[in-house]
Amino acid sequence: MGIPMQITAIDGLVARCEAKGVERAATLLLLGPETVAVGDYVVVHLGHVIERIDAARAAEAWALYDEMLAAQDLDARTAGDGQSA
Repeated sequence: MGIPMQITAIDGLVARCEAKGVERAATLLLLGPETVAVGDYVVVHLGHVIERIDAARAAEAWALYDEMLAAQDLDARTAGDGQSA
């Protein structure tokens, strides 16, 4: 699963990316450093920047991920009290 992140710094072929307060280094080998800039949103998969996206698409993806995480958390809580969802 690719994770939408925003580039905060670029050093050669390595981009420093951030999402939801988490920072990661990701290689630019698949896209090339000339195709992205600091501030761009990208999809990071297994430590590689695989696609440049716009801010709206990143926000849509995170809204979906947040829904999935909330549903998972609800399932875990209801399983713990012996009730089914």
